[in-house]
Amino acid sequence: MSKRSDAADVACAYRRTGIAPVSGIGRLKELTGREKEVLLLLGTGLGNRQLARELGIAERTVKAHVARIVDKLGQETRLQAAVLSVLAHSVLCVDPSCPCRHSALPPGIRNAFAA
Repeated sequence: MSKRSDAADVACAYRRTGIAPVSGIGRLKELTGREKEVLLLLGTGLGNRQLARELGIAERTVKAHVARIVDKLGQETRLQAAVLSVLAHSVLCVDPSCPCRHSALPPGIRNAFAA
C-alpha cells in the first residue's frame, strides 16, 4: 500500500469524538469580556493557580470561569477549550502589538468570530 492510501484509511480522531476541531467558534460571542480574557490565557497552558495570579483573582473564581467557558462553548473538557483558544487567538486578542494582528484568517472564519 502507498502512504496515500494508508492515510486515507485512517479516520479523523475528531470524527470518533463527535466534536469538530473548531466547534464552539460561533459561540465565542456568548462569552463575557472576562471569560474571553480567561480563555485567551487558558490557551497558554497555564494552570488554575497561575491563571489566578495573572488575573489577580481567586483560584476558585478561575475554576468557575473555566467551567462556564467550557459549557458556553459546547466543549467537554478544559483542554478542548484551550485548543479552541489557540485557534481563535487572533480574534480573542485585543493587544495591538501582538504578532497575531498581522496574521490573516480566511474570511469565512473571520466572519464566524465577529462579535
